[in-house]
Amino acid sequence: MRHTDTPAPARRGGRATPGVPRALARLLSCVLAAVLAAALLPAAPAAASVGATVSYETIVSHDGTELGAKVITPTGVEGPHPLLVMPSAWGTNNLLYVGAAYRLAYESGYQVVSYTSRGFWDSGGEVQIAGPEDRADASAVIDWALANTDADPERIGMAGISYGGGISMLTAAEDDRVRAVAAMSGWTDLVPSLYPNETIDMQSVEVLLALGNLTGRPGEVMREVEREYRRGNVGPALEMAPDRSVATKVDRINANGTAVMLANAWNDGFFPPGQITDFYERLEGPKRLMLTPGDHATAEAFGAAGLPNEIWESVGDWFDHHLKGEDNGIADEDPVHVKPNNGRGGWTTHADWPSVTGDTDRYYLDRPSTGWFRWQSRGAMEPEPSTGWDYDFRTGIGTTATSGTVLLSGALQQFLDLPTGVLLPTVDRYRSAVWTSPAYPDGARVAGAPEVTLTLEPTAEDQSVFVYLYDIDAYGTGSLVSHAPYTLRGSADEPVTVTTELQPVVWDVPAGHRLAVVVDSADPRYTSESPYFNRVEVTSPEDAPSQITIPLA
Repeated sequence: MRHTDTPAPARRGGRATPGVPRALARLLSCVLAAVLAAALLPAAPAAASVGATVSYETIVSHDGTELGAKVITPTGVEGPHPLLVMPSAWGTNNLLYVGAAYRLAYESGYQVVSYTSRGFWDSGGEVQIAGPEDRADASAVIDWALANTDADPERIGMAGISYGGGISMLTAAEDDRVRAVAAMSGWTDLVPSLYPNETIDMQSVEVLLALGNLTGRPGEVMREVEREYRRGNVGPALEMAPDRSVATKVDRINANGTAVMLANAWNDGFFPPGQITDFYERLEGPKRLMLTPGDHATAEAFGAAGLPNEIWESVGDWFDHHLKGEDNGIADEDPVHVKPNNGRGGWTTHADWPSVTGDTDRYYLDRPSTGWFRWQSRGAMEPEPSTGWDYDFRTGIGTTATSGTVLLSGALQQFLDLPTGVLLPTVDRYRSAVWTSPAYPDGARVAGAPEVTLTLEPTAEDQSVFVYLYDIDAYGTGSLVSHAPYTLRGSADEPVTVTTELQPVVWDVPAGHRLAVVVDSADPRYTSESPYFNRVEVTSPEDAPSQITIPLA
């Protein structure tokens, strides 16, 4: 619905002078913006008079809340200018995008407003976790820009990283003035992001809560979510999630005809790529998907500072085409762009997400072996069903198989070429089940979402299991390809057949390597419902043989 009932706020706030902490934040913001503009960003070409100015403004939102904003205005170019609004990421302020915003202004003539999201740093109010107030803030910033700058009301876009990307998408669903969006490292559905398969992503939740409390002023919703989470109750979080997930509003995005660009990293520890690919396939308008190595926001962080960056170059092309009408070729490209997670190849393009997968290998799982050093020949992944066997492992204590650490595994993988690894012979066979595939003599490219089917019978009422897929060399050293948590509830001493997708990935398996599946009961990233001194029995009944499907390019 077009936002029309909010009057254009005054340029400067009509409230009392802010307290010392917010005043200091504003001063620091202005100083750093000047440093960035003067020292880090390239100057405009001498032959042209095109440039940009950066100013700090206080924008009064729909309810009187003051929002600290950096306003980057192109100079030497006649208006009206296409408008880009950029909400800050969780725990950051309006400086986050000053580098990229400056480039967009002086190189392409955009009027840019980068503002600190409600409740953080130099903005007033309380943190609402992308609630209705936050979306109304974004619309109020648009109102302000139209009233106080030479912005074009017919050419409005939004962009953001993480929290800013989520707010951008949600605002586009509710404000049809937003014609194009670029959301990087954002979420489309909070439930599978932070509560995948009924398993709490503990590290992500703890990092987000800590950062929110440290840099912001939590609102009532956040306080209640944290209070109940500490008591083991995720109900309030699940209740607030649908309204804050654009996956529930995709029909509005489609009705508005919004051009949507999504960019995420394969190893995003907060918002994994599975919820992004699912949402992407539901979009009916112009769309683009880019998936690249890295962890949360690592792929586009340098670009936000104004440095050369493939993701931000695509963002610029996206807006140039959909807001400025430039025929720059982006509409002629296949819209899905993927780069292997282990960095062994460049971008490949595809007509849609399912086209990333060209073929599949289906392996049936034989009875695992308890022999730690016979991993190449026992506990095999076979081409034909193997049924009638059973195997149990102890629960409550993890193994050397893990999914990595939030903001560590992907960042290390991208920058230091150190993926989350495992030495397969060291995985405790009494606390896990392990299977290995035949070697791939010519190598292979895993491309898509692997799918695992297992029949499990826990002795505990609630039981978590963690499924890992590894790329294993001849010495048993492995790199994590993908994983998935899964929590069974109310199924003590009852066999339950579980089919779950691991996170999607593109990964190049080198020649001579094998794939390995590991299942255990604890992972440091997640809250595990695995009590000590219990067991899980894995079986392979004839009507549901245990198996894994590997998607291949």
